Amino acid sequence: GAHWQVTGQLREQGNAFFQAGDHAAALDAYTQALSLCDAGPERAVLHRNRAACYLKLEDYAKAEADASKAIEADGRDIKALFRRSQALQKLGRLDQAVSDLQRCVSLEPKNKAFQEALRALGSSMHEKMKTMSCTDSKVQQMFQILLDPEEKDVDKKQKAAQNLIVLAREEAGAEKIFQSDGVRLLTQLLDTAKAELMLAALRTLVGLCSGHRSRTMAILVELGAPRLSAVLGVEHEHVSLAAYNLLHVMFDSLKEGLQRDFRGKEDAVVLDSSKDLKLLIKHLLELLVLEGASAHGRDNALNLLIKVVPRKSPKESNSMSLWVIDQGLKKILEVGSTVCGAPGSLPVTENSRMSASVLLSKLYDDLKCDAERENFHHLCEGYVRSWFEGHELSGKLRAIQAVSCLLQGPADAGNRVLELEGIMDCVLSLCASVSEAHQLVAVEALIHAADKAKRASFITANGVSLLKEIYKHSERDSIRIRALVGLCKLGSAGGTDFSMKQFAEGSTMKLAKQCRKWLCNEAIDAGTRRWAVEGLAYLTFDADVKEEFVEDKAAMQAMFHLAKSEDRSVLYAVASTLVNCTNSYDHEEPDPQMLELAKYAKQHIPEQHPKDKPEFVRRRVRKLLTAGVVSALSCMVKSENPALTNSCRELISRVFLALVEEAEDRGGVVAQGGGKALIPLSLEGTEVGQTKAAQALAKITITSNPEMVFPGERIYEVVRPLVSLLHLQRTGLENFEGLMALTNLAGISERLRQKILKEKAVPMIEGYMFEEHELIRLAATECMCNMAMSVEVQELFLAEGSDRLKLMVLYSGEEDEKLRRAASGTLAMLTALHPAICKRIPQVTAHWLEILQALLLSPSPELQHRGAIVVMNMMAEREVAEQLIASEMLEILSVTAKDKDK
Repeated sequence: GAHWQVTGQLREQGNAFFQAGDHAAALDAYTQALSLCDAGPERAVLHRNRAACYLKLEDYAKAEADASKAIEADGRDIKALFRRSQALQKLGRLDQAVSDLQRCVSLEPKNKAFQEALRALGSSMHEKMKTMSCTDSKVQQMFQILLDPEEKDVDKKQKAAQNLIVLAREEAGAEKIFQSDGVRLLTQLLDTAKAELMLAALRTLVGLCSGHRSRTMAILVELGAPRLSAVLGVEHEHVSLAAYNLLHVMFDSLKEGLQRDFRGKEDAVVLDSSKDLKLLIKHLLELLVLEGASAHGRDNALNLLIKVVPRKSPKESNSMSLWVIDQGLKKILEVGSTVCGAPGSLPVTENSRMSASVLLSKLYDDLKCDAERENFHHLCEGYVRSWFEGHELSGKLRAIQAVSCLLQGPADAGNRVLELEGIMDCVLSLCASVSEAHQLVAVEALIHAADKAKRASFITANGVSLLKEIYKHSERDSIRIRALVGLCKLGSAGGTDFSMKQFAEGSTMKLAKQCRKWLCNEAIDAGTRRWAVEGLAYLTFDADVKEEFVEDKAAMQAMFHLAKSEDRSVLYAVASTLVNCTNSYDHEEPDPQMLELAKYAKQHIPEQHPKDKPEFVRRRVRKLLTAGVVSALSCMVKSENPALTNSCRELISRVFLALVEEAEDRGGVVAQGGGKALIPLSLEGTEVGQTKAAQALAKITITSNPEMVFPGERIYEVVRPLVSLLHLQRTGLENFEGLMALTNLAGISERLRQKILKEKAVPMIEGYMFEEHELIRLAATECMCNMAMSVEVQELFLAEGSDRLKLMVLYSGEEDEKLRRAASGTLAMLTALHPAICKRIPQVTAHWLEILQALLLSPSPELQHRGAIVVMNMMAEREVAEQLIASEMLEILSVTAKDKDK
């Protein structure tokens, strides 16, 4: 019996949520009730109700499944039949939808809604049959045009290709192409080896595979993994990229499982896609070391592995990473240890080695226990040894390059191989090599080691004197730049501390000037100029260097130009330099007591440089803005690239937050694409990075017209980052700015208010109405006032046993005028829309009359106006009206009515 009552209550709750428009909560309630209920008829009703929720939530496959369960229990369940017909219609299965609707009409012949729906469906069936039969012949026709070697009309071919791609994006069209022997024909297009035909085929296949597992399996079998990886490795860059996109979609569909496919057909055959995934990945790993594969094909293969191999959540198994380490670690290191320009080396781009480092890092981070990590180290050591021992000098260079690759990726593994016997000595001796190429490899390894090594002191002892020698005496700029960066890295131990002057050769200023000179010298190759930025990333800890850098417009623009170039490994150094120039790093505030003690003990005290004071920072921000920093940052964010790591995204977010600090700069930041770039930064990355980006979005939303700044759909994407600022672990300032920004959005449209509700912001906004800090309390109340334009929020004020209405009445009598304005404005709106609220106001607090009287007697016309509206609305309720007339209210109203000025 008790069970039965609980399910009854849950169902009632679900119905209430559904009526209030909270379909997700209703779904939860019905699902919970189902888990407790075993009675057939009751279960059928719950399935039927759940189908209604799924229809509202636009999950049509689940709606159809639930409605079917209700119909199995009772074939005459007319609501379930109608709901299933709606779901089937959305799923494109019109013939089945018609038969359900016909059943509805035969059960209730007089029901106009059913007749109307059947008529509408009939006419859309007719349309669809017309287009379907034409599509049938059209698909054949498109393939004929594309595959006909005689067809010389280029426009005609382009049109046919475009039609195929567009058709494949619609479920019905994709199925049509698939049924019309399309996969075999698309394979023929791929095999023509003509770029534009290959592109058309790859883009059409994306439509066929997207979100559809069984079709993806069939396509994989038909095309075969060898063909797919061969297309990825072609010379033509766009074709390789299109193959990358297709493979990415295929991996997603195989991993997602049965999302959009129809349950019924597939339950019989349980598809196991892990074999196919492994086969594809095996071919990608082989592509890495295939000499005939193109350089960007190699990059695309690395990027795919980065995206699809590591697990997305700690709950999953890491078997795929383990398998890749087992099968392919050496192959990844082959790319990472490539010495550019050495005879017989693999073709690589300037990004390949960086991508290999990122992939190795992701694989290492995906390991769960020491045994797995030991195995990883063991394989890396074996690989480095195999090149280092028993080969000529070229082998030693490969080994050292592999060490560099590991130091930039999983640094633990890098440190382990650095300790292998002979490696470090070899690096030091090669630094003095007469061959530029050899010297480059060694100096870079030394620099990466200085960055990461546990034994930096050993490097400091040997490396500094060596690097100074090279810097002073080398004839080659490419080597001198790198030696300089090594010196900067080894010398920047003092960080932002002004009193710990670096001990690098010459003064910091001299080094920085040299870096800027190299940066602007276009005769030097970009790969070498990138190192000049690396140097500045260290040297700009010094405020004098910052000041000179922002005065040098040519140097700033040269750096921005590099940031937008193909070589993405420069991103982190650019972002670090900008963080330093805008002082947007975390400031360690020393404890005042400790400072006193330090002075007493004559210890070293960190000092702030006078040129790091706020007015200097503000001037530097202005200069960066004028030089075009925003478009460089936006371009950096756009790059779908492994070098854009989460820590790099965080640095960019910090810079953006510094750039929008002053309200008058925000318009310019938005105009150059800053608003658009901040959205992805706020949705993905480290927690600090996401928060900084969200705070920058809030500042922009507060002082500008959001609809102009975030046009179209973009404005809805801003809601989630803003709501994240309301979480309790955020600072008071972040809470405050989040509330102000949401207030602005909530005043725009019902659709935005619905989005804010959906992100579960309302309970948090209410929480802040009780905040000690009056500014936060005010911002929350103003936000609530705008949110109360939504019916769902109004109903919260009607709910029994809640203090919401009481708080609004009391806040209407507070001292802070802005708070009174927001609260009394909410009351004015609520009393106009809900008579029940008029009756409840006298019940929530004994002070209600004096609060309303005080509003009418206020010197502020806005408050008087709000008070008058509330009283006017309350006069419509008889028993409340009697209380109002019995008080001094009548006199106050008479006096106020005579005031002609207002």
